[in-house]
Amino acid sequence: MMPLHTDSKDLSCPVCHNIFRDPVFLSCSHSFCKTCLKNCWAQKLEQQCPVCKKMSEQSDPPCNLVLKNLAEAYLKKKNQSASAGSEVLCSLHFEKLKLFCLDHQEPACVICRDSRAHVDHKFWPIDEAAQDHKEELQKSLKPLQDKLKVLQKAKGNFDITEQHIKTQAQQTEKQIKEQFKKFRMFLDEEEKTRLAVLNIEEQEKSQQMKEKIAALSREMAALSATIRAAEEELKAENIAFLQDYKGTMNMVQLEPFPQKLGMTA
Repeated sequence: MMPLHTDSKDLSCPVCHNIFRDPVFLSCSHSFCKTCLKNCWAQKLEQQCPVCKKMSEQSDPPCNLVLKNLAEAYLKKKNQSASAGSEVLCSLHFEKLKLFCLDHQEPACVICRDSRAHVDHKFWPIDEAAQDHKEELQKSLKPLQDKLKVLQKAKGNFDITEQHIKTQAQQTEKQIKEQFKKFRMFLDEEEKTRLAVLNIEEQEKSQQMKEKIAALSREMAALSATIRAAEEELKAENIAFLQDYKGTMNMVQLEPFPQKLGMTA
């Protein structure tokens, strides 16, 4: 269990000044984040302690389990405190974010201010920085708000135009339907009139044809009777035939030949 008197400074890496992450220790007893130590050695091209400058013979220093457990317990406790409280804490040091780094443009705690990551940086109190940045954001919003008003006005005009187009289309549609309704009524009446005229014409022509057919039928009957009589005479004995010849010829010659028949409807 982590001692009650443990402070974040006691659990901070001498290189990054943040809470230890995977701490390792050298033979000189100094501890560092494993990544921080590897980076220092890579930059200097020698395995030297960043604090006391003593050379290390170990290329892969062992993990400082005690320090690791203390750091993890401290972070866990700070995380629980942050969850229970209403204030936002630094994600690295779990201290209150009272400052704002103008160089990094981010909130910071007092430990962040003293860390190597913020050397020669300028800080403002968090409230002053927030007020200043709110005013700056408000100024930046002004053109966007003005543009939004212009767009809203344009949209309003478009909406009015769209409604006018719909209304005009509806009125035109109504007119077209009314015109075609009248046109259909006219066509219906015209159809009835023409059919009536056609019916009368058909009846008249049919009557004429019936009369012509009746006349032809009478002529055909008379002609057939004459032909039959003549054919009977042809069958008679010679003396009888010759005795009736003159009368038969008169009957045949008197039969009028049909005039040219008009077949036009």
